[in-house]
Amino acid sequence: MSYEFLQQYWWFLVSLLGALLVFLLFVQGANSLVASLGGDAEGRRLVINSTGRKWEFTFTTLVTFGGAFFASFPLFYSTSFGGAYWLWMIILFTFVLQAVSYEFQNKLGNLLGVKTFQMFLVINGILGPLLLGGAVATFFEGSNFIVAKDNLTELSTSNSQLSTFSSPVISQWANASHGLDALLNPWVLVFGFAVFFLARILGILYVMNNVNDADILARARVRLMGSTIAFLILFVSYLVHLLLKDGYAYDPVTGIISIEPYKYLNNFLEMWYLLVLLLIGVVLVLYGIIRAIVNSKLSNSKSIWPVGIGVVLTVLALLLCAGWNNTAYYPSTADLQSSLTIANSCSSEFTLTTMAYVSLLIPFVLAYIVVAWRKIDSKKLDKEEIIHDEAY
Repeated sequence: MSYEFLQQYWWFLVSLLGALLVFLLFVQGANSLVASLGGDAEGRRLVINSTGRKWEFTFTTLVTFGGAFFASFPLFYSTSFGGAYWLWMIILFTFVLQAVSYEFQNKLGNLLGVKTFQMFLVINGILGPLLLGGAVATFFEGSNFIVAKDNLTELSTSNSQLSTFSSPVISQWANASHGLDALLNPWVLVFGFAVFFLARILGILYVMNNVNDADILARARVRLMGSTIAFLILFVSYLVHLLLKDGYAYDPVTGIISIEPYKYLNNFLEMWYLLVLLLIGVVLVLYGIIRAIVNSKLSNSKSIWPVGIGVVLTVLALLLCAGWNNTAYYPSTADLQSSLTIANSCSSEFTLTTMAYVSLLIPFVLAYIVVAWRKIDSKKLDKEEIIHDEAY
């Protein structure tokens, strides 16, 4: 395995984790509609109990995604997670609110009240997908940071301790907003809201597949049409913008980064298999949504699966397009040459090789998830179950 192959391989794995994370945001999507889908108190509790069976998958995948990025592309981790920490801290804080809400909302001695914890779930359901989508959009729109690798070798003197030490900080944010400035870019917001409405679509379809309640399912179909219209407008707008915008290319020999017109369109044309992947994903998403809307047997809707597979394929194609084919996957709007690429931000060849062998265990982990998922969803939820059994 060559060093270049390992770099491409690990970008694929990180992209796959990111795609799976977007699919698993159905938990947040359903939670953002708790009141709208649930209706009364029992209905809200039924929706929350449905998503409560899967929230650990989303949280674990988010942590794994961050860990994989740290291990394979540490410079991105230190630049984005270390520089844009306000953006990431808000995201993580909302996910902590989610975990606390599931655990304590119906516990005895709950001083805040059930509705307060349910509101926390709604906050996570709105801000989580929106801000994660915005963070992903910076792969194409860029962020305001500067990388100075020379700091690794420069020495500075500590006046207080009268000793020399190396300065390991090689990247810093170019302003005091620390990531929140990305939300001032309208296209970042367009993509963020597209992910938000996509999460709602996935959440609605999951509830339709997982809950056996006529009132909730009837409301779900109506909400599905509204979320689909909003998502299509936002996603198509951003996709057209992406294909027509300038991109960030780098020379694999010199490492010089330059602006290339229609870079992402060129990537899809040159890597035609990614274009095929994207088109298949979009078709599956549309097929699953239409199937759910026209299906007269609401309780038998399994549209979450074609839509889920389509989402994974679509997001995977977009993320691979952002990093493969000599593309800077994390452009710097402050200093073009500080932009991060797969080649200049990855771990050592030894680290990538070692982790590549460990990654062979991934199919076994996925098999465990599939088995656990099927076991959890072996029976649809209804209101009688949440009354007689332990529920969130």
